Amino acid sequence: MNNPWFLTITAGTALLFGGCLNMAPDYQRPDAPLPAAVWPAASAAPAAAEAPTPPEVAWQAFYADQHLHDLIALALENNRDLRLAVKNLDLSAALYGIERDSLYPSLYASGGAAIQKQSQHLIGANQPRHVKAYEANVGILSWEPDFFGRIRNLSDEALENFFAATENYRGAQILLVSSVAKAYLSLVADRESLALAEATLKNQQDAYHLIKRQYDSGLATELTLRQAQITVETARGDVIRLHQQVARDSNALTLLIGAALPDTALPSSLKDVTTLTDIAPGLPSELLLQRPDIMAAEHKLKAANAFIGVARSAFFPSISLTALFGTASSQLSGLFEGGSSTWSFVPQVTLPIFDARTWSGYRVSKAKQELALAEYERTIQQAFREVSDALAVRDTIGQQIEAQDALVLALRETHRLANIRYEQGIDSFLNVLDAQRNLFSAQQGQIALRLVQATNKVHLYAVLGGGGGLPRGNDPDARQ
Repeated sequence: MNNPWFLTITAGTALLFGGCLNMAPDYQRPDAPLPAAVWPAASAAPAAAEAPTPPEVAWQAFYADQHLHDLIALALENNRDLRLAVKNLDLSAALYGIERDSLYPSLYASGGAAIQKQSQHLIGANQPRHVKAYEANVGILSWEPDFFGRIRNLSDEALENFFAATENYRGAQILLVSSVAKAYLSLVADRESLALAEATLKNQQDAYHLIKRQYDSGLATELTLRQAQITVETARGDVIRLHQQVARDSNALTLLIGAALPDTALPSSLKDVTTLTDIAPGLPSELLLQRPDIMAAEHKLKAANAFIGVARSAFFPSISLTALFGTASSQLSGLFEGGSSTWSFVPQVTLPIFDARTWSGYRVSKAKQELALAEYERTIQQAFREVSDALAVRDTIGQQIEAQDALVLALRETHRLANIRYEQGIDSFLNVLDAQRNLFSAQQGQIALRLVQATNKVHLYAVLGGGGGLPRGNDPDARQ
């Protein structure tokens, strides 16, 4: 069926009886290399029938925190990367307009006037010295009737490329929204860690001053004093490091929103951030096919399919038509009075006999289709892995947080008991230092796990194609 000479004979016969042909193969969506469900067994609880899918959940509803809501709105308005995606979308729309307009004849009109004054020594009797001439031409400039669908397939290819750019634009929006949310949560978490480090530093300084007074009174050894000093300097280093991290978080968020951060108070901890909306389990794997990167890959596959029709049409004759109608007159009162008119109609038929480049072009079109198919399948498999990884974190992070909370409680009690034993002279101050260090590390880990839980919700919403409420801009005519 893919033999070009067989196609030539078939198309020529059909053209005599049926008019124009489309040489592109019929598009059939390939089977997605996916299992029946994306949720692992631990997450296989059935979802309510009326539960909306992530692409249907508007970002305004998913990100309920008002501070975050305002930052996302600023980013959608000011982010420069998103503006580049918009310009690429406009470019794709313009390229589609060029290919689509090639289906129609190009009309042109031209006109001119000339006035000539002749010497009376060079003219005969009763001949005018002034000669006036006017000329007008209207015509069709090399129009190609699309008998074999070459131009239409070029138009379809450009349209599919525009739709792919539309999905890339939607993907850029979803990525921007999730990036702002993750940066915001990281900033809040690091500010919470900084507050914890500052409180720890103050406690360490108070302990150091107490031991210093004991040392000055001869009640504590210099070793104990230096051990207390080590904890103070360590805590001071943690505070400086976290100050740097908070500054970097602020810079990253400023870059994403494309403007200065609003002058509003941020939440003091992750617990104060309004809870993100949970996504109901039990979703089918076909939901992934609504992701913008997968839809963009499918549009690229459709564009490659249309390009095969372009390559096939090169095996058939091409016809171009040029028509011209012109008038000329020497009368001032009217263009057509006393003048002359001409017209011409020039058809040109190009019949391919043998051109190696035509065969090479056809092989290129098939290779492009195979590449697009491989890219489509690879994109689906990558999406499945991203969702599976996010679900693996979702199913275990709650248990990790419970274990970490229990660890913090145990270490807090250990620190209290170590202080009592030191004050009673039973244990050395080294045990207090170890308890303080372990407690601070566990509290930092507690904040980090809560951040992982919050950002995983954001990531899962994004990798499932969540982005309802975002402008799509999928009308090419509206962008021209």
